[in-house]
Amino acid sequence: MTKKNTTINVENKEQYKKRSMWAEVWRNYKKNPSAMIGLVIVVALVLIAVFARIYFDFDTDIVQQDVQNKFAHPNGEHWFGTDHYGRDVFTRVLYGASYSLIVGIISVSISCLLGSTLGVVAAYYGGIVENIIMRICDVFVGIPSILLGVAIMSAFGQSIAVLMWAIGLVYVPMFARIARAAVLPVRDQEYIEAARVIGVKDGAIMVKHILPNALSPIIVQTTMGVANAILTASNLSFLGLGIPVPAPEWGAMLSESRNYIRDHGYLTIFPGLAIMITVLAFNLMGDGLRDALDPKLKK
Repeated sequence: MTKKNTTINVENKEQYKKRSMWAEVWRNYKKNPSAMIGLVIVVALVLIAVFARIYFDFDTDIVQQDVQNKFAHPNGEHWFGTDHYGRDVFTRVLYGASYSLIVGIISVSISCLLGSTLGVVAAYYGGIVENIIMRICDVFVGIPSILLGVAIMSAFGQSIAVLMWAIGLVYVPMFARIARAAVLPVRDQEYIEAARVIGVKDGAIMVKHILPNALSPIIVQTTMGVANAILTASNLSFLGLGIPVPAPEWGAMLSESRNYIRDHGYLTIFPGLAIMITVLAFNLMGDGLRDALDPKLKK
């Protein structure tokens, strides 16, 4: 090998060493076009949700009725038409993005925090602790998510806080299983044994040494879980058990419009498209993160 090639290889190694793990993940993520499309859509949805909350007034722009202008088909003034109360569908769809994103992100955060904690504890201690935690998770996994969500909402009433907790509790077993599977290969590593020998407490070992090395599958599942949470929230709202009306949540808009689908199909098309695009975007992001965090899966 020539001196020039040796110098180039050394420079490449130095650049690689300077790049952090997350920089390498971002570098791999950018190579996936569909993942970048998903990221762009998610960023656009967040901006739309923030803009709608700032620009539109809830009482005058979202819930105020104009019965004389009801069932106006899409036109230059009302891009998505108006509903059976004369409310502008375009404005309500934009405003509804904030409800779906807030519910999806916060509920998945609850699931991730509780489920990951249970999964890490179960995998770290093993034995009877693991059996108790995982058997309880198995019981909840056997209950359909919608049915469990309906039961929680029926028991505690309709509110956005109850909805977020209901969806969050529904997906706790899924995160517990994923966290347990990610921790099992890590808990018996030599550096974990060394930490125990020098007297590091179990809690510190789990938080500082085990969890950071098991984050990849949890992060991927969190991204995809937001899509599932948004779908579940829409399903519950469609059944009348989600965010109370007149809040323009997309599932509630579909539920209100189903009686008019024959003559005014646009009332269901636009909220349905909003749900589909949002769920697709988060799924694309999740796929991209999975490949970026573990390129061997893509191969």
